[in-house]
Amino acid sequence: GALPAVTTTTHTVLLDRSHKGTRLDRVLAQALPSLSRARIQGLMEDGHVLLDGVVARASHKVRGGETCVVVEPIPTAVSLVPQDLPLDILWQDSHVLLLNKAAGMVVHPALGNPDGTLVNAILFHIQDLKGISGEVRPGIVHRLDRDTSGVMVVAKSDQALQHLQAQFKARTTHKRYLALVRGVPKTARGTFNTPFGRHPVHRQRFTGRTGDRNAVTDYLVLGTFDGVTALELTLHTGRTHQIRVHLSEAGWPILGDDLYAGHATAALAPRQMLHATLLELQHPVTNAVLRTVAPPPPDLEGLARQLGLWTAVETWLTALRRNTSAHPPGSPNPR
Repeated sequence: GALPAVTTTTHTVLLDRSHKGTRLDRVLAQALPSLSRARIQGLMEDGHVLLDGVVARASHKVRGGETCVVVEPIPTAVSLVPQDLPLDILWQDSHVLLLNKAAGMVVHPALGNPDGTLVNAILFHIQDLKGISGEVRPGIVHRLDRDTSGVMVVAKSDQALQHLQAQFKARTTHKRYLALVRGVPKTARGTFNTPFGRHPVHRQRFTGRTGDRNAVTDYLVLGTFDGVTALELTLHTGRTHQIRVHLSEAGWPILGDDLYAGHATAALAPRQMLHATLLELQHPVTNAVLRTVAPPPPDLEGLARQLGLWTAVETWLTALRRNTSAHPPGSPNPR
């Protein structure tokens, strides 16, 4: 007869006396790096963790000498629909996906847009997702606004997601953006270091004038022509709309940003001219440096050419690419 299909993964952990007095969920999270502590707690709640043959509780204090069996059910198909949408993959391996998000694409399904998102596209194109919290879905580590294009990292497993989220939280990742703005800064470089929060009146907007969080953005002028400037922006914090807010409140709104620039720049650009160009982080498993440069999309390049700024932008891109020698051995060089 046919062999039964494998539907679960089983981990057996022998608990020794060195863990005496420690909570079981904590010991298991250390012993099984592929599972997050939250995931282990979820498995315990569902009765999938046995301690000497009895269903275990997360708060159980380890005595030492027990045998713990963790049964990981096969990841269930999530209710998200895989959709054959274009996906610009810059680099991937079995843990991590680096892609160049198109402008106009929402990252995650939500009430207003249940499909047509980046997640739907990833589910279609990527076949080796290992599952996040028991569901076959990509691990979204960070987001880009709908109309912002550029490089994003996506985790293929719980382990990769935990590691990458920790890097973003600790601010050890390096992110550089390209923006075309109306106006010319008085200095060639500078830093915005402001409070940050929701706008008290316009609830869809944020502001760098008040708020209980802090936001830090560096800017560098790449070139300026006829009242329009190309800027490099380095993010030190990852607040929602951070770059758009800092630039508009400085008096240099991003071209095409209808929320923060009003209609003043809409004639020049149909969407905000903001592109996440460079992302540098540590590979969650090999610890190699992943440094990826995503080329700007045709609409941004076309506008920069039309405005006489493309030469300055191209020089900057070439310099960024020159430093992309640090990529995993045996991998294609990120474009």
